[in-house]
Amino acid sequence: MPLDPKFVGRSYGPFTYTVGLEKIREFAVAISPLPLPYDLARQSPEGLRPIYHDEAAGKASRHGSVIAPPTFCVNFAMAPFLRAVLDPEVKVDVAMLLHGEQEFDFHEPVRPGDVITTTGKIDQIYEKAQKDFLVVSTDSKNQHGRPVVHAVWTAVIRR
Repeated sequence: MPLDPKFVGRSYGPFTYTVGLEKIREFAVAISPLPLPYDLARQSPEGLRPIYHDEAAGKASRHGSVIAPPTFCVNFAMAPFLRAVLDPEVKVDVAMLLHGEQEFDFHEPVRPGDVITTTGKIDQIYEKAQKDFLVVSTDSKNQHGRPVVHAVWTAVIRR
């Protein structure tokens, strides 16, 4: 059954996420070529960018603190997309869902202690090649009201 385009414009959020230093460190290790767990990688961090884990390096940087890797934003920016695909009224068959694509427009670095608020809405629902497409855009701001990231998430739902 095709998705109903009447849900275009439906909003989700706000969702709040508090950024932790250890979460940034763990994420940095997870996306690095280093061995897990973090404690082992931290003992030999040659392959890990210091700005993602070392407070002294972060403080000495142009950012003035540790910052999160750009893709760390998935931790908070994806919440409205998840809520949309799980919305019982939209009726997405999650078992048939494929990740289509995602786009990020980064604005402000994410730092430990930031409180990020994310909202989102369904931008498009359309049909193509016997598949449904669900496009959700999300906007995340920090505790100062400054934009952190704008993201667009596309799901392809097979029928």
